[in-house]
Parts: sequence; structure tokens; C-alpha cells
Amino acid sequence: MIPLKSDSEIQIMRQAGKILAEIMARVNSSLKAGMTTMEIDMLAENLINKAGVRSAFKGYKGYPANVCTSVNQEVVHGIPGDKCLKDGDIVGLDMGIEYQGFFSDIAVTVGIGEVSPRLKKLIEVTRKSLFLGIKQAKPENRLGDISYAVQDHVEKHGFSVVRQFVGHGIGKSLHEDPEIANFGRPHQGQVLKNGMVFAIEPMVNLGGWECEILSDGWTAVTKDGLASAHFEHTVAITDNGPEILTQL
Repeated sequence: MIPLKSDSEIQIMRQAGKILAEIMARVNSSLKAGMTTMEIDMLAENLINKAGVRSAFKGYKGYPANVCTSVNQEVVHGIPGDKCLKDGDIVGLDMGIEYQGFFSDIAVTVGIGEVSPRLKKLIEVTRKSLFLGIKQAKPENRLGDISYAVQDHVEKHGFSVVRQFVGHGIGKSLHEDPEIANFGRPHQGQVLKNGMVFAIEPMVNLGGWECEILSDGWTAVTKDGLASAHFEHTVAITDNGPEILTQL
């Protein structure tokens, strides 16, 4: 059973989303060549603490940091460390917080300095696929309508959708039912209802969709070593259509 949120719970999640979006915007504006991924995490932790909220990621199933920092061929769950960002890199940032017992989740991919046209296109196609998926998140549609909208846009541009990692419901837990794949057929799966809240998050590869996990047990990388991009918003399904809770 997919949990439904009341109006009062959605209001708390709106505030959680607003706080998280503001934190992510400040982290994004600080990114530059020469910065380490650990410095990104330290900044995020400082902003999370100042906001009076709790990191949803640090300590989650043993994850050691506040923000996942995934550079170039890293798809998701990259662990911050001494890796230094360089001109031409792309970096995916994935972050979540808990506020008054409810969670929000967001991810963006950012180019550092002068990025190649092919990588710029990868970022833009991934970002657009997220919003096309969100557009389908409305009452009486089905989960497959979200999944198909993402996959169709991505594959039209010659990229591939990651299969191993998917979006999810969100609310009183960081991960709730259902899983939301970024590939599938339209008009299939669970019917969407007012009060559902989803973290919709396309992960898109420049080459093949296959991924593998590094020895740290967390970092997922593309099997062919080509770049990957990742975008995510927390979205409430309302009778008036989708409401993006993590958008400023």
C-alpha cells in the first residue's frame, strides 16, 4: 500500500523541500575547479546544521556523508573524499534532509568550468527527462506513465537509462513504496492518487545503461567508463497536478 499524506503532512514536506532546495542552491553556487568532494560535504553539513534540520543520508545504512558526490562516470552514491574537481568535469550531487519527522530528497548534476557539448547535452536531456516524468505525476495516471516519459525522452537523444537504481516514495521514511523506475510502458502499474509523494530521479548514461559497484560498497559507476548524469525532485501528487516540493 502506497502511503498517502494529509494536507498537514504535505505542508510540513513543503517546508522540508524548501529548506533542502535552498541548501542545494547554496552548495551549487560554491562549486569550482580545485574544490574537493569532501569540501562539498563539509559545506553541506554546515548548511544543514544552520538550518536546524537533520541529514537524511549520513549514517543511513552506514553511508558516511551528508551528500553523495558522483563525478563523471560515477552514477550515484559517490562518497566524498580527496577527489579534486577539474575543469570539464561533471558532478552529481544527491542530498536529503529530515524536518519534523518528514523527509525531502533532491539531486542535480553540474558542469565544472568549460564542459564539452556532449556532456552539456547529457545534463540537459537528463534534466528535461525529470520534468517530463513529473508532468505525468497526476491523479489517475499510472506509475508507468512517469517511467515511460523519462525513458522515451532519454532514448530519443541516444542516451540510456540506468536500470539498477530507481526513484521511490518518500515521507515519514526516506524510502517508501513504490519504486519508480525510469523505464517502462505507459498506462501500467499503480494508479496515482492525491496525497502520494514521490522522489522522481532519472539517472542517465552517455553510453550503455550497465553499472557496477566499487569496492567501497557504495559508489556506482558506468560499466563502460562513460559519463552519467542524475536529477531528482520530491514531488507531491495533488488534485491540481504535480507539485515540486524541492523547487525554489
